[in-house]
Amino acid sequence: MLKTRYFRIVKTTRTIVYSFKNDYSEGAHPNILRALAESNNVQQSGYGDDMFTTQATDLIRRKLKNQQAAVHLVSGGTQANLTVISSVLKPYESVVSAATGHINHHETGAIEATGVRIEAIATEDGKLSPELINAFLETVEQVHMRLPRMVYISQSTEVGTHYMKEELIALWNFCRRRDLYLFMDGARLASGLDASDMQFSDLGKYTDVFYIGGTKNGALLGEAIVINNPDLQKDFSYNLKMRGALLAKGRLLGIQFTELFKDNLYFAIGAHLNKTASRLAEAFHQNGYDFLTPSRTNQIFPILPYAVIEKLRENYDFYIWKKIDSQNAAIRLVTSWATQESVLLKFIQDLKACSAGSNRV
Repeated sequence: MLKTRYFRIVKTTRTIVYSFKNDYSEGAHPNILRALAESNNVQQSGYGDDMFTTQATDLIRRKLKNQQAAVHLVSGGTQANLTVISSVLKPYESVVSAATGHINHHETGAIEATGVRIEAIATEDGKLSPELINAFLETVEQVHMRLPRMVYISQSTEVGTHYMKEELIALWNFCRRRDLYLFMDGARLASGLDASDMQFSDLGKYTDVFYIGGTKNGALLGEAIVINNPDLQKDFSYNLKMRGALLAKGRLLGIQFTELFKDNLYFAIGAHLNKTASRLAEAFHQNGYDFLTPSRTNQIFPILPYAVIEKLRENYDFYIWKKIDSQNAAIRLVTSWATQESVLLKFIQDLKACSAGSNRV
């Protein structure tokens, strides 16, 4: 089982050159800021009944090649997960997740607060498979235990791994056989798709519900929930309103997703996220370091001696993710849409200097 936890970094007066703590430290892509400014004085209806939201949802359906999909824009990832799961599942039903899944590990009991149980499965790489899910299902007693009804996965995962198309189809077919809904968390979908052989349109075929992350992919904020299964679409807006997810100024989300998808900016951002992270990963390889998990996405987890970690922390911010032993720990570095070449070169230079003479893992 892959156990992860954050080690809080104590703030000091030290000067931080750059933060690799997350992919939402910056504001938003300039195209989005420009579009928001240009439309600022245009009056529109509220609660998603505006032309910008209509443009965005129509565009997403076209890119998805699924005109029957229902698209709802909300402000954040936890809100998207909470709203979807609480709308789909009854209180006596449960959702199956990797133990490292965001709903299980970093959402403060939001799902359980609705009465729905999370069935957390230990994994080696943060990914679920039909075999792992089936092994759990064999332990479920009818009537006396919660009824598993949904499988929750993330693309990419909390530990930087990603699903390939073949894996998604296998999960989809398994869920169909076992009467389970398949829900994909897409908080880092741009990065996950770029790392995979999966196409955006595949998500319209092989999931019941997924969402498109904006917050971690160049937007100011926002996620787009896409409901492919028509049985789950009815009255979903009522749950949005009840959960505080139906924004009066829904236009602000519509404008952003229109910008992200009209010229394929979303996918260009995904390529940039992974390219910059790959540059860092290669530098760690060249300096002789191993990784907690293999990753082709914008989250990487190199294992470093504490002495090297402390030297890097003099100029960079990041999470210490997991203690390996008394001498080494895995850190998490995350690149963003705004990570620049000059930052990468400076970090790679500093890493080489910090690593000189240090003990390798």
